[in-house]
Amino acid sequence: MNKRQSLFHIAKRDTLPWYQAVLIRGGAIVLALIVCAIVTTLLTGENPLNVHSTILYGAFGTPRKSWVTFHNLAILLGISLAVTPAFKMRFWNIGAEGQVLIGCLATAACMICLGGKLPNAALILVMVVAAIAAGALWGFLPAIFKAKWNTNETLFTLMMNYIATQLAAFFIIVWEVPKGSGKIGIINANTEAGWLPVIGGQRYLLPILLVAVLTGLMYIYLNYSKHGYEIAVVGESQRTASYAGIKVERVIVRTMVLSGAICGLIGLLLTAGTDHTLTTTIVGGRGFTAVMVSWMAKFNPILMIFTSLLIVVLSRGASEISSVFGLNHSFADILTGIILFFIIGSEFFITYKVSLRKGKKEA
Repeated sequence: MNKRQSLFHIAKRDTLPWYQAVLIRGGAIVLALIVCAIVTTLLTGENPLNVHSTILYGAFGTPRKSWVTFHNLAILLGISLAVTPAFKMRFWNIGAEGQVLIGCLATAACMICLGGKLPNAALILVMVVAAIAAGALWGFLPAIFKAKWNTNETLFTLMMNYIATQLAAFFIIVWEVPKGSGKIGIINANTEAGWLPVIGGQRYLLPILLVAVLTGLMYIYLNYSKHGYEIAVVGESQRTASYAGIKVERVIVRTMVLSGAICGLIGLLLTAGTDHTLTTTIVGGRGFTAVMVSWMAKFNPILMIFTSLLIVVLSRGASEISSVFGLNHSFADILTGIILFFIIGSEFFITYKVSLRKGKKEA
C-alpha cells in the first residue's frame, strides 16, 4: 500500500548567520514592494513608483514631517521596550495601551490639580513619580495574580486596558473645559505649568533623547544584568528556573512592575511633553502595535529601532497616499498590510528550512 507524503519537508534550522537573515528579510521587502506595485496598478491605475515615493515623502518630505516621524518612532519604541522584558519572560503583557494611558491620566491629574501651586521643577518631579507609579501599579496587579494564582495574564492585562480607558473618560468629564464640551483641551495653556522643557527650540527632541537613552539601558539590562539573565531563564522554563534557585514569582512581579513603570513614563512624555492634553485615544493603539514591534525584533532593543521605524514610516506614508492621490485610507492600509505580511512571513523561512521531498518507490 502506498502512503502519500507531502511534497515539502519542513525542518527547524540551526541559527542562521546574521547576514543570511538580513538577506531573507530584505528579499521579503523587495517581494512585498513588487506585489504592492501590481496591486496599485490593478486597483487604481496609479504609477506604483509615485505611490512608493509618496510613502517616503509622507515620512520625511519636510523638516516638520521628519520631526513628527522621529517622535512617533520614539513613542512606539519606548512602549515596545516596556513590553519586551515581560515578553522575553513569556508573560504576555497585552496591557501596554492601558499602562501608558494611566500614566497620561496621572500626569494630567498633577498638572490640573497642582499647576500653579508648586514650582515648575517640583511639579514635574511629582508628575514623573506619579506617572511611573501609576504605570507600575497597572503592571503589578496582573503580575501578582499570575504569580500567586496563575491567572491568565493575556485576559487580565487586556481588561486593565478597558479600566484605564473608562477612568480616563470619567476624569475627562470631571475636568472638561468648557463644561459640556466632553474634552479637556490644552492643559495650563496660559501658564505652561507642568509642560516638559523644550530643548533646542524643538518640543519633540526631549522625548527622542530620553527614549534613545532608554534603548541603550534596556539593551544592557536584558543582556548584561542578573535580572536580565533571570528573565531569560524564566522565559525558557519556569521549572528550570526554580531548580536553579531563581524565585520565579519575584521575577514575574518585578519584571511587570518595570514594564508598567516604563509605560507610565511614556504616558508622561505624551501628556506633558507634546500633546499637553488627555483623551481616551491619546495612545492611539501603539500599545498593541508595540507587541508586533517587539516580536519582529526578536526582543532585541537595537533591532526594535528599525522595526519601529518601518511601521511608523508605513503609517505616515499611508496617510500621505490618501491625501495626495485622493484614495481612501483603506487602500493605504492594504499596502501596509501586504508589506507587514511579507516581513512577518520571512521569519518563518529564517526559523525553518523548506525543501522538496525526494520521491521514493514503495512496494
